[in-house]
Amino acid sequence: MSGYDSVSYRSLQGRGVLITGGASGIGAEMVMAFAGQGARVAFLDIDATAGAALAKTIPGTRFTPCDVTDIDVLRQAIRAIAADQPIEVLINNAARDDRHAMASVEPADWRRTLAVNLDHQFFASQEVAHAMAERGAGSIVMMGSISWMRGRPGMVGYTTAKAAINGLTKTMARELGPSGIRVNCLVPGAIRTERQEKLWAGPEVSQGFIDLQALKFRLEASHVARMALFLASDESAGCTGANFMVDAGLTQN
Repeated sequence: MSGYDSVSYRSLQGRGVLITGGASGIGAEMVMAFAGQGARVAFLDIDATAGAALAKTIPGTRFTPCDVTDIDVLRQAIRAIAADQPIEVLINNAARDDRHAMASVEPADWRRTLAVNLDHQFFASQEVAHAMAERGAGSIVMMGSISWMRGRPGMVGYTTAKAAINGLTKTMARELGPSGIRVNCLVPGAIRTERQEKLWAGPEVSQGFIDLQALKFRLEASHVARMALFLASDESAGCTGANFMVDAGLTQN
């Protein structure tokens, strides 16, 4: 993890931020980044052990165990957090990029993939939108992926979900904009995380990404977190309905 003292977003100080899937990887980096800016950070994750451990290392953060695919539980968790502090920023980070052969996908697999990568992004946004509208301001950050833009094989459910988020972002931006709510999509490229390294991002794969990128270094979770800070802050007040790429130019190929 990296420090976040090179810039100070004063508008984030004291701002209520909710991050889904915040116990590890990019989500954990975002928890650290927002806490470093003085925001009041709450985060959800299905991994209760990792979430509790992270909350202990970052004072002032609030962790709630939550399976975001259970929409009733997700709603209850969000309402409990909102009862204690306003949710002024929502980062819809939770996702799982499992690989699967197209021929092996069954209806239950398909629904599960969409539930963990798409459904909760809408329902969490729906849940926070009313209070944001009452305040006349809010920032919702959806999480996309360049995988659908590049037509990556072996993950058809995941790429379908991430492509749908593009349309969802634009529609919600139009629908919620008159209430002062901004909706943008943060689109990561090939980000090096512990999970990625363990499962399928060895040295040869890493070099392959670098060869395809315009910028010749591996992207870390901190690169994504820094963009999230910008989109949550007042510095991006004029931005909505847009994709913000953090891919080192990989989609240029």
